[in-house]
Amino acid sequence: MIRNVLGSVVALVGAAAAVQSPFHTWYNDRLGRDYRVQDLFDGITGVSSSVLGSMLAPFLFAALVTLVGVVLRSRWVVAVAGLVVIGFTVLWMVRLGQAAGSLTVGGDGSGLRWGVAQALAGGVLLLLGALVMSGRRGVRQRRGAEPYPTPPDDRPDTWPPTQEPGPAAYTSPGPEPEADPYTGPGRHRAARDDEDTAESPVQDGSTHPVQGEQRERDRYHPPHP
Repeated sequence: MIRNVLGSVVALVGAAAAVQSPFHTWYNDRLGRDYRVQDLFDGITGVSSSVLGSMLAPFLFAALVTLVGVVLRSRWVVAVAGLVVIGFTVLWMVRLGQAAGSLTVGGDGSGLRWGVAQALAGGVLLLLGALVMSGRRGVRQRRGAEPYPTPPDDRPDTWPPTQEPGPAAYTSPGPEPEADPYTGPGRHRAARDDEDTAESPVQDGSTHPVQGEQRERDRYHPPHP
């Protein structure tokens, strides 16, 4: 995402520089918009040209192609726009060299001027922007990637299908009985049933439970004469 934004900005700056270059002087005191596009194929002449029929036309076309490439995030479309700008500029230099006999850059303002350098710089920026952009391939990969991939099925595909093991195969034995944590006195106490039937001593020394109870009743309730 960051690469696409940075590359788009660089490409747009290059397209703007290329479109602005014909309004500067290209050779001696002649502006770039004074050169006709057809002079690139027929030879450079001194005839002036209209704005839409001058060197501005291919640069406007390259700027439109750049906008399409930025919107579509296509680095190849932006690269084509850069090649168009550089190609027409180099072709103009070749035709001008044939007409003038040589190309010079003079310190007194003669020869090649700032407009040509700006056009070439705009084409180079377009190519650089295309290289910086990541394109639409990275976007498709990010959209198609699954955040949670499905784990592979390790079970073999057999026919006829095998019977799944029943619930008895997954049952585990019950928990082992826990040891009594209390180890103090009275740990081995008799059960309640044993306590109820245990022999209870009485005052007269009898240890039999029935005889003891009978003597208690005779003690408090003497028999009638």
